[in-house]
Amino acid sequence: MLSFLAFAACAPKNTPPALDMTSLDLTTSPKVDFYQYATGGWQANNPLRPEFSRYGSFDAIRERTQENLNALFESMITLEAKPGSVNQKISDLYKMALDSTTRNALGAEPIRPYIAKIQAVQTRDQLATLMGEMALYGDGGFFGTGVEADLANSDVQVLYMGQGGLGMGDRDYYLKEENKALYDGYQALLVKALTLAGIEDAQTLAQKDLDVENALAKISWTREQNRNMQAIYNPMSSKDIQTRWPGLRFDKYCAPAGISDQEKVIVQQPSYFDGLSAILEKCDLEDLKAYILCQYVKDQCSALSDDFYTASWEFFSHQMGGAKEQQPRWKRAMSVPNSLLGEAVGEMYVERYFPESSKQKMVTLVENLRTALGEHIDALEWMSDSTKVRAREKLAAFTVKIGYPDKWKDYSTLEINPENSYYENLRNASAWYVKDNLSKLGKPTDKTEWGMTPQTVNAYYNPTTNEICFPAAILQKPFFDPDADDPVNYGGIGVVIGHEMSHGFDDQGSMFDASGNMVNWWTADDKAKFDALGDKLVAQFDEVEILPGVKANGRYTLGENIGDHGGISIAYSAMENAIRGKKDPKIDGFTAPQRFFLSYAAIWAQNITDQEKARLTNLDVHSLAVNRVNVSVRNFQTFFDAFDIQEGDPMFRPEEERVHIW
Repeated sequence: MLSFLAFAACAPKNTPPALDMTSLDLTTSPKVDFYQYATGGWQANNPLRPEFSRYGSFDAIRERTQENLNALFESMITLEAKPGSVNQKISDLYKMALDSTTRNALGAEPIRPYIAKIQAVQTRDQLATLMGEMALYGDGGFFGTGVEADLANSDVQVLYMGQGGLGMGDRDYYLKEENKALYDGYQALLVKALTLAGIEDAQTLAQKDLDVENALAKISWTREQNRNMQAIYNPMSSKDIQTRWPGLRFDKYCAPAGISDQEKVIVQQPSYFDGLSAILEKCDLEDLKAYILCQYVKDQCSALSDDFYTASWEFFSHQMGGAKEQQPRWKRAMSVPNSLLGEAVGEMYVERYFPESSKQKMVTLVENLRTALGEHIDALEWMSDSTKVRAREKLAAFTVKIGYPDKWKDYSTLEINPENSYYENLRNASAWYVKDNLSKLGKPTDKTEWGMTPQTVNAYYNPTTNEICFPAAILQKPFFDPDADDPVNYGGIGVVIGHEMSHGFDDQGSMFDASGNMVNWWTADDKAKFDALGDKLVAQFDEVEILPGVKANGRYTLGENIGDHGGISIAYSAMENAIRGKKDPKIDGFTAPQRFFLSYAAIWAQNITDQEKARLTNLDVHSLAVNRVNVSVRNFQTFFDAFDIQEGDPMFRPEEERVHIW
């Protein structure tokens, strides 16, 4: 059945470009399944290629960006680069990443000295010291440490420590029977990796590792618990940690980094460390060594020979994610310098591919969204005037970062030596990053730093700096088109801007004030009303069945769902402000409100495997793409009006069941 909106031939001439009409599925009614209607054509035109477990609009832009970066890298390797220059480092890393012949000839040779160090441990003190040494090279263990802004005093950098050590990423993979096949696949990976490394009795060692991981899973906090910002903020001194958890041997662990005597360490999951201290005291030392050994070897697979890489890919990408083929080698190769020398690559990317005019247009869009959010705050019926004043203060204090940093990161002390193995270069680069992070300890927070590179297709809000950031690479179609009409841009990048702004007022961001400090600026009554609205949004997503027997997790994804909800609401108002008083010609047969919502859906167009749906539901704080559209838009009367959706239509939601937050 053709939709009542299938009249693209009526579009007036000489109107700005709007939507890609081939992305629509006009055999589906928007009243029945808006996501399918808006993106079904895109899904049909972009079948999931074997190398992907999911592929969507984000991925299409990433592909385009990767190709652009790869062209840069390929041109660089033909030039004579000055030793120690950024060009030398990028080109040598790229060449080494492409050179599988050398890595295959070396096999496990690069990691054998470090395997021997683990095997040589004879005491628990030595194990703690070794873990501290390994942490200096980015190797994980039972827990992790790192330097970040103090949540209660964001101007200062302090040491954090948090739970870790689960190779599959989440406790449910170990504790729930329905994940038995994945558990078995993970064990097979450990056995395979140890065998490739030439380690005897791999099966026994892998089982010892899993015994330890199972014990860690039982004491690990759930992903929902870890979203509670107040619960994960537990300041202690190094001395307090040593006294409360002697099994950690925290002084031995911190000694290699020279950070043993801290007045303030933020412990994120105290009960986890209660359990871990006991495990480290009571568990057989050989079992603990087996765990460290297995985790170390597993984590190095991508830097070694093809058989190591394939073993890791077969579990994490194929079995867990549903991908059917490995990515081509050039993609894997270009990702290495792109990651390790990200801002240096970003500087080249911006110069070649990012027009300054896009940045200026984004500045205008952001300020229009800021105005709209301010209007929404003023109009809220559930929030008191006193809290509105504080919300307005926070909104006014937003720092906006667009395109690229004003100050680029200095990589002059990061050494890439082509005489060393690929593995050693990656290891040394990791050590450089750890040292760089530790050098910030106790120092003022540099709020000019960026949390993403310019070539990253994403955006973020940081509560401790109260900033919103939009890297250059996301400013491409379908998110942003400098030639498109207002409704299309507000439905695309406008919603992204509103989404990031809304993170400043989601269930986590709302705990931070205008200066980025975790301070309660709410009245008790306002906070109770806000939490009740959040609970209502949680329920909307909880009722969605992802796969047979697998439900969405509305509590875990609440922050992102508030971001989407606020983004749509704020961007729609900003669009109305922008087009007020102007004629609204139908473009491609669609009105401005219709183009807005179709543009929003277009940024979430996606194909995805069932395995990836299940994996993301376990690990990702974002809802699946279809739900970011079909669940979210059903809270807005503007959406129902745009597509004439009435009571009785599957996409309709009664007013009393809708959520209106920001």
